Amino acid sequence: MQAAVALVGERGTAAVPVSDIAEAAGVSRPVLYQHFGDRDRLLLESALDLATRDLLPSMEAASNDPTRRSGALALARHFAANSAFYRAVLTSSCAFELNKALTGLLIPVNRELVHGLFRGALDPQAELDFAAFLTGGGAAVVNTWVVEGTEPLDPEQFTDRLMRLAGAAFELLRPATAQPATAYPATTQEPER
Repeated sequence: MQAAVALVGERGTAAVPVSDIAEAAGVSRPVLYQHFGDRDRLLLESALDLATRDLLPSMEAASNDPTRRSGALALARHFAANSAFYRAVLTSSCAFELNKALTGLLIPVNRELVHGLFRGALDPQAELDFAAFLTGGGAAVVNTWVVEGTEPLDPEQFTDRLMRLAGAAFELLRPATAQPATAYPATTQEPER
């Protein structure tokens, strides 16, 4: 999986021959096919492995930040550092499956965030719905940034954008009786156009 991430990132395309990935990984093509089935499954599993090994731990390490900016910055840094790989996969035939899988990986993180910010004032279904809303909307913004953004991607600037969006979403969707534990800080910076 690490060989797939490296080769796809280096070449900037998901159309890397399976034989090249197998050679870089030091395994035979049949072994690779036996384990993953096809290149799309290999790329999907590679992206999930990368997110599980790199993104989730860095977001977890940032979870004590009351402003939540550290977690957003960890996410932005992860996608910026691996932008060539993600750009290639997000524009390939496995893009839908990757979005679906990453959303599934991040909904629990956002559900915990929603629960903490609303101090349990939302019922479980509303928490899950709000977490899915944040994750799906966030994925659309991240995907557009990764695929269409100007290199090098600027994680700090993108984090400011995410914080503005999150703050607005929480304000608009917060029930009148719920007071968030920690508000997302407003920013006075003009949005990037």
